[in-house]
Amino acid sequence: MHHRHRAAVNRFLQLLGFVVVSTALVAPVAHAVDRSKAPIKKQQASTTNAKRVAPARKVAANTRTVRITAKTAKVPTRVAFVPAKQSFGQIAGLHEVSDPLDLKSSVALVIDQDTHEVLLSKNDQAVLPIASLTKLMTGVIISQAKLPMDEPITITQDDVDTEKGSRSRLMVGSTLTRGEMLHLALMSSENRAAHALGRTYPGGLEAFVVQMNAKARLLGMTDTRYVEPTGLSSRNQSSARDLATLVNVAHGDPLLRELSTSPGYEVAVGPRTLQYNNTNGLVKNPTWDIGLQKTGYISEAGRCLVMQTQIAGRKLIMVFLDSAGKFSRLGDAERVRHWVESMPALAVPLQARAVANGAQPSTFAR
Repeated sequence: MHHRHRAAVNRFLQLLGFVVVSTALVAPVAHAVDRSKAPIKKQQASTTNAKRVAPARKVAANTRTVRITAKTAKVPTRVAFVPAKQSFGQIAGLHEVSDPLDLKSSVALVIDQDTHEVLLSKNDQAVLPIASLTKLMTGVIISQAKLPMDEPITITQDDVDTEKGSRSRLMVGSTLTRGEMLHLALMSSENRAAHALGRTYPGGLEAFVVQMNAKARLLGMTDTRYVEPTGLSSRNQSSARDLATLVNVAHGDPLLRELSTSPGYEVAVGPRTLQYNNTNGLVKNPTWDIGLQKTGYISEAGRCLVMQTQIAGRKLIMVFLDSAGKFSRLGDAERVRHWVESMPALAVPLQARAVANGAQPSTFAR
C-alpha cells in the first residue's frame, strides 16, 4: 500500500508539474497571471527532485517580468493628472457668473452695431489678457499708416517667440511682402508675421507699440494696454467694451474686412508653397455672414473671439473672452445666433438683465 500511495503521489505531482508549466506558457500571452497561486506551486515543487524545482523557478522569473512591465506602464498615467494652468478669468471667479444662454465664455458682449443697443452682457467690464485679438489693433495701425503693401519683409531672429515658445512655419530668413504678412497675421494669427510688421514700422517696434496705445486712447479704449503686437504677452489686456469699439473701427476698413475673413491663403517662401487657413471655422460656414473676425488664445486668456456679423437683418458685434474649451467660443457664437434668429424679442429680457447688473449701452468712437 505504501508503494501504491507513493505512486499515486508521484502521478499527482507529475500532473501538478504539467499545470505549472502550462500556466507559465499561457500567462505571458493572456497577461493574467494568478500571482496568489505562484508561491504555493513553488513550495510544492520544492518537495520533489531538482528537475521539479526548475520549472517553478521559471514561473517566478516570468512573474517578476510581468510585474516590472506593469510598473513601467503606469508611469504615463501619472503624468496625465498634471492640472492645467488657469486663465485670469478662472482665477478671478468670472466663470461662476451665470447667464441666460449658458455661455462657456466668462466674458461676453453682443451689441447692435447700428443702434448701439446692448443685447447681451456678461462681465463686459472685466479687464483680461486678449491674446491674438491684439493683432486686430496691429492691423489697424499698419493699414492706416499707408505703408507700401508690396514692400518685402524678412523674418529675423528678433521675430522668434521667446514669450511662449510657439512655433511658426515662417523660418528665419523667410521673405514676404507687407501685405502677405498682414494677411497671415489677421487670418491665421501668424505671430512672426505680426511681430515683423511691428518691427519694420517706421521708428521700430517701440514706436509701433506707442502707436497702438495712442490709438486705443484716441478711440476711448480706457481699459486697454498693449506691450507688443502679437498677443503672446499676457500684459496685452482689454475689456469686452473696448474690444467692441475696436471691432467697429476695424470693420470700417475694407482691407481688414477682406483679410480677416479670408478662408485660406497660399504664400511662396523660397522653393516652398505654404497653405494657411483661417483660425475661425465659422468663416467657411455658409449659414454665417461675417464681416470681420479675429480669434485668440494663450493659457492666461483662454479662448477668445470677436466678430462683426449680420443675423436676422441686424448687424451685430460679438465679443467672447476666456472661453473654456477648444470649440466653445464658436459654440457661444452659435448660441447667440440661434437665440437672435429664433425670437428677436428675447433681446429685451437679456438686455434688462444686463442693465440691472449695471451695464449701459456702448458708445462707439467714430
